[in-house]
Amino acid sequence: MAYRGGFGGFGGGNQMQNLMKQAQKMQEEMQKAQAELEETEVEGTSGGGLIKVTMTAKKVVKNIEINPNAVDTDDLTMLEDLIIAALNDGYDKAEKAYNDKMGAFGGLGL
Repeated sequence: MAYRGGFGGFGGGNQMQNLMKQAQKMQEEMQKAQAELEETEVEGTSGGGLIKVTMTAKKVVKNIEINPNAVDTDDLTMLEDLIIAALNDGYDKAEKAYNDKMGAFGGLGL
């Protein structure tokens, strides 16, 4: 059998170039999606809106708002629990936004 060049099962250099171009395009799209996630904000709440946490879809907390009605100096444990609940709500929403955006890449680059 004579050697014909190329990459065996890949159908030659032309098909390999197409695969490389597709991989490069997917990488560029993934980088763009990652940048968008850094800008996407979600809001977690608890206590009927007494506590609001704003974070990026990459789970970076940007702001916490505490309604004065949530503050009872005799029951700081309740305030702490509300903050934790708001953070967890925000993390859940950030995770969903992340999965919605990055799910198209099938887990690549995570």
